[in-house]
Amino acid sequence: MSGFALVTGGSGGIGEAVCRKFADDGYFVYVCYSSAKDKAERIAADIGGCAVGFDAADAGSIENALAGIGTVDLLVNNAGISEVDLFTAISPDKRRRIIDTNLTGMMNCTYFLLPGMIHRKSGCIINISSMWGQCGASCEVDYSASKAGIIGFTKALAKEVAPSGIRVNCIAPGFIMTEMNSRFSQEDLDLIREDIPLGIFGEPRHVADAASFLASPSAEYITGQVLGVNGGMVI
Repeated sequence: MSGFALVTGGSGGIGEAVCRKFADDGYFVYVCYSSAKDKAERIAADIGGCAVGFDAADAGSIENALAGIGTVDLLVNNAGISEVDLFTAISPDKRRRIIDTNLTGMMNCTYFLLPGMIHRKSGCIINISSMWGQCGASCEVDYSASKAGIIGFTKALAKEVAPSGIRVNCIAPGFIMTEMNSRFSQEDLDLIREDIPLGIFGEPRHVADAASFLASPSAEYITGQVLGVNGGMVI
């Protein structure tokens, strides 16, 4: 494979693995970040890519950042944030930030890059959801809602742009060992592992490998699908 790939949330655990995997696959990778500029630039330097900064919750910030980018053959919408608390304890401002980053930001990134794909009659979009978007998580209601929205967006857009030769798919990771999950105690981790049929935690590379497959010619007849990478937690 070769071409230009853009990965939002590229400086995070899953995002970094995805960036490195696609660089290995032959893509020039735009490593997008919100605040971790130094890390994004290190990753970009390692893989021969380019770091691009913008606030995924701000449409103007996205538009300005992407205006200077040329052709993008592959878009991976990975940027996301979470807040663990009771639904009634999440303030409207925090709720808006979660939705704007995880769902609206993904839609805006796609909005600004999709016209080029339509013009070229080719392209691949991979959206990173979550198993909680499939079955819901107590104390992560807003996060679950945003991730469920990603699944609906994926299915609808896949139907709309298929005649233009563009494939749109979704990955729903399970419990992946990233910094986002470092808040859990060892006791909590042991309980979570008991709920995973394969008995092991996922790693960022598992999601990256799934993304690589969905972007490859081997998946040329796959669109509008949700690929669970969860060790069997959601079947």
